[in-house]
Amino acid sequence: MHLVSNDTLVESPLVVAHLKQSQDAIALASANLGLPVTVASTHPDIEQSFWVNLIGRGYPTPNQTMRWCTDRLKIQPTSRYILDFVSRCGAAIVVLGVRLDESQSRRSAINRRVNLADTHLTPHSELPGAFVYRPIVELTTDDVWEILACHTPPWGGSHGALIRLYRDAEGGECPIVLSKAEAPGCGTNSSRFGCWTCTVVEKDRSLQGFVDSGQVGYLPLIAFRDWLKSIRNDTALRQVARRNGRISFNAEGRHIPGPFTVQARRMIFDRLLATQYEFGAPLIARRRFRRSAGYGQKT
Repeated sequence: MHLVSNDTLVESPLVVAHLKQSQDAIALASANLGLPVTVASTHPDIEQSFWVNLIGRGYPTPNQTMRWCTDRLKIQPTSRYILDFVSRCGAAIVVLGVRLDESQSRRSAINRRVNLADTHLTPHSELPGAFVYRPIVELTTDDVWEILACHTPPWGGSHGALIRLYRDAEGGECPIVLSKAEAPGCGTNSSRFGCWTCTVVEKDRSLQGFVDSGQVGYLPLIAFRDWLKSIRNDTALRQVARRNGRISFNAEGRHIPGPFTVQARRMIFDRLLATQYEFGAPLIARRRFRRSAGYGQKT
């Protein structure tokens, strides 16, 4: 069995630390028990990383209609890993923690995929030879938190760190429940962890939750993300032509601007470095970025 996570621009170093600690604990427990478990993380190619596309190529920041980040940063690297396993072993079973209770759109997506007869497996819609197993699909949010609160991980330790992460993401509030008659458990609605640079959402509620719970060191990240979102549609910062050299218009005849200008990309890069200095931890790998994007000696 391969336990795979995807490393992109995860929102909080606390989330990254928790993920890696959990992976290490699972790997150690598996080795001690003699279980054939491989723990791995997938990464996007440098040429498809967020900073190379944004600053190196000038892609406008992602939004609902141009969400280039999910495919390049998450889907492609993990899909490659799965297909490589399929090519070596003939098939793969992908275990997903999706649930009907998450949202109406998630419920609709789940219901569109029917299990094979007499199995709990669904053929993957895009990866030949891969099948999807959804073990907690029927659980509610409160079911999940009740299980986590009442049972310890099979690899040892506790779920305390995970619970604290979600508590802090809610600004210090964590109404974990042990019965459905009580208030909704934490992890509902806004407690989702994604890339700290995400400009698809209107407001990063979970990162703001960390700040509200007293971790004010994340304020520079919020400020940078909000600024990045605010400049997206500033035509003064965008080229007239698209990257293929064409000048495009929508159905209403409105001009569709091209990528960020070189000057705008330099401004983004400079502000990123300033944010990195203020935050006190690496936000961009300089030498890797220079080789891939060809941005110049300023990196």
